[in-house]
Amino acid sequence: MTRAGGSLARLGLIIALLIFVADLATKEWMLSLIFDPPRRIVLTGFFNLTPVWNRGVSFGLFAGHQEWVPWILSAVAVVIAAGLFVWLRRARHPLLAVALGAVIGGALGNVIDRLRFGAVVDFLDFHISGYHWPAFNIADAAISLGVVMILYHELFLASGQASGEKE
Repeated sequence: MTRAGGSLARLGLIIALLIFVADLATKEWMLSLIFDPPRRIVLTGFFNLTPVWNRGVSFGLFAGHQEWVPWILSAVAVVIAAGLFVWLRRARHPLLAVALGAVIGGALGNVIDRLRFGAVVDFLDFHISGYHWPAFNIADAAISLGVVMILYHELFLASGQASGEKE
């Protein structure tokens, strides 16, 4: 790994660690604030803090109450995070390093929840005119933003790298 590659990998790992810590800290705070006892806190006309146990993945997909589901989902997330770490070590652009770090940190934050509780702690509840976006957390937001940044990088920036152009 080149020196620049090492710096970018370090950047990505710092982002992953920051997201991981922020995610776990906010979840612990919400567990005591709105999960015990369960209650909703209305903050604005479009945003609440609402306790939700997500037993699946995004939008509750693959949710199940079988004991093995969190273990399978956690194993898949760890394998994906490991693959993204390998990609991170090869990253040549800061945006890609930040994006990969965001996805890794978010994925590992949700793995901790699945192993601790058998479900992911979600609490951010945005809504409009009675329609609610599925509740989510810091890890989910980081994963979503990271994926968007990866797509942007791959669609608009990576072609310049492949042809040897300067960025």
